[in-house]
Amino acid sequence: MFTERDVYTGGVSEPVPLRQAQKERTREAILAAALQLSHDAGLSQLSLRQVTRAAGVVPTAFYRHFDSMEEVGLALVEQSFMTLRRMIRDAQRDPEVVDNLIDASADVLVAAVKQNREHFAFVARERLGGPAPVRDAIQHELELFISELAVFLARVPELQSWSSDDVTMVAGLFVRNMVYRAEQVVATPDGRPDLEEEIKRKARREMRMIVLGFEKWRS
Repeated sequence: MFTERDVYTGGVSEPVPLRQAQKERTREAILAAALQLSHDAGLSQLSLRQVTRAAGVVPTAFYRHFDSMEEVGLALVEQSFMTLRRMIRDAQRDPEVVDNLIDASADVLVAAVKQNREHFAFVARERLGGPAPVRDAIQHELELFISELAVFLARVPELQSWSSDDVTMVAGLFVRNMVYRAEQVVATPDGRPDLEEEIKRKARREMRMIVLGFEKWRS
């Protein structure tokens, strides 16, 4: 719990870095509260007062950071997709992932979802049932992710003669598969590694089927 307050020492206001740090903590508390509360009701069902009460701040403090609950949702979308962007950038720097694209991708996906379950669950809920601006933001982020993955896939020898549109098409197939499997991981109970392995197995088979088409495809 955080409370937003002005801190004074000896009649002198706190230094700007301290005020900025407090402001950032308040913002993060609001986002964390909205993320947790949306798990049960969905973002569109949350009220500003519910979120501020859970965050331990007064409603006026909310408006120092956000104009509306939809803006909170947009900030959570940005937060959630930072994880995906880190995934693909880390993969680009890992030779093992490049050499074992299918197996490594399935492992990385499941591990990332488990480590960031709340954010992945938020995206899974809101991409179809959230407020329109939030749904649009999620779709935009997925398109950006497809574009980043296409840049990565263009380095694969079998795809180097393909047109950029076709490489992007394949990236889209991979991302749609990953989104579906990520949503399955989110729904998997804790302590069920058998179910996680089954999700990985299916994801690998599907990705292999996509890859088998590389040899025959001509741009």
